[in-house]
Amino acid sequence: MKINANDYYADADFKISERSTKPSFDLDKKTAKKELKKQRRKLAEFQERLFANDRRAVLVCFQGMDTSGKDSLIREVFKDFNVRGVEQHSFKTPTDLELSHNYLWRHYITLPAKGNFGIFNRTHYENVLVTRVHPEYLLNENLPDIHEVSDVNQDFWNMRFEQINNFEKQLVENGTIVFKFFLHLSKEEQKNRLLRRLNLPEKNWKFSSGDLKERALWDDYQRCYEAAIANTSHEHSPWYIVPADEKPIARLIVSSILNEKLDDYEDVNFPTLDKEELDKIETYKEVLSRD
Repeated sequence: MKINANDYYADADFKISERSTKPSFDLDKKTAKKELKKQRRKLAEFQERLFANDRRAVLVCFQGMDTSGKDSLIREVFKDFNVRGVEQHSFKTPTDLELSHNYLWRHYITLPAKGNFGIFNRTHYENVLVTRVHPEYLLNENLPDIHEVSDVNQDFWNMRFEQINNFEKQLVENGTIVFKFFLHLSKEEQKNRLLRRLNLPEKNWKFSSGDLKERALWDDYQRCYEAAIANTSHEHSPWYIVPADEKPIARLIVSSILNEKLDDYEDVNFPTLDKEELDKIETYKEVLSRD
């Protein structure tokens, strides 16, 4: 089995209805978990080199409908990472402080430093997804030309797509490697997962009546995802559409894509000592041996 990143790439012609929510290959859970262990060990090795090299950062973004498996995927894929070199941020309803700045501000201040991985669990794309399905939320941003919902038109969303493209291009040009994953879940599988959540005492605390209200807007969200992905997927900051109905395989696909693309960065290596320090190594060994 070979997982090829290009098979999951979304371009400007992306149509969400043409992508399956189920994997294109059969793999039992036990084998998928075994393969995932290999992939995440390789990712952890890259993280170690990235941290030591200290010239690039990696930003991994996850979007998906409720119950698409973002939390558990992040836990399983990045389990072997050194916690010193990775941070996860989840962006929920903006605070008053965040609303007093432009919508990208809260994302800027949480970007990974060089040498680190950053994980966005829900991302800056909420600003062209949730706010597009619920344009009334934009009124909280106190934008100069938006006084009522009717002021929000296609030109506004095109502007936001351009701003997000520029934001990501700037990141890449300054050394950040950007990945964006859409966990593509079927409506039927979401229903099953919500029912399981309700039936399990240790899980039902996660359920909110708001989950059902958002589920009723499923088709609106699918249209908004399609537009957002088609307008912002580029070679330097690609979107990958991951079939998410089977969690173990979704995790394997994400980790495999990350490793395949990170292999291209041959410059991310451990630093080498200069000649003067190399010449002293034997002396240092001798001093330590006599200690």
